[in-house]
Amino acid sequence: MAVRFSSLAKPQGTWWRPLGRDERLWGALAVIWGLAMFAMIAVIWPAIGREQNRIQSYRIQPSEFAARTDEFIQTYQIGEVDGVPLVAPPPGGDVYLEARAFAWRPVIQLKRGETYRFLISSRDVQHGFSLVMAPHTINFQILPGFVTVIQLTPEDAGEYPIVCNEYCGLGHHLMLGRIVVTD
Repeated sequence: MAVRFSSLAKPQGTWWRPLGRDERLWGALAVIWGLAMFAMIAVIWPAIGREQNRIQSYRIQPSEFAARTDEFIQTYQIGEVDGVPLVAPPPGGDVYLEARAFAWRPVIQLKRGETYRFLISSRDVQHGFSLVMAPHTINFQILPGFVTVIQLTPEDAGEYPIVCNEYCGLGHHLMLGRIVVTD
């Protein structure tokens, strides 16, 4: 008569052995790493996270945002740069920035050290907003039908490019905007 073994039956004899030296070392390293990550999240990140931008977002019809942007441009336009309106909003004011097929509109002139509230939206498809303006590095998605609101205080004079970092079509590589910061 043949002996049958079930996969559910308890194995016979000693089926395990104590952890070896290398296994104990890796286990200890995993525990130490886990505690370090917990400390980063619970203690260190809140202490150094003050430089993070507070981003707000709300719904809006693309046509309504386009009308607000047009009104903003008419109110604060001081010239043109390569056929794109150049605007100089007052310090502390709202800045409307519109993304659309392969262009950012308008070019914005700001004063160094002043705080502005940016309202950014897309007219057509999803775009990416990328701005490196020391000490700020800002990256987020711009969606039609939503306004993204951020506070920005430029600390150094200069010209800063706004890059679309989300593929938006064949002319995506041409989509550059500008922020000009003056003293």
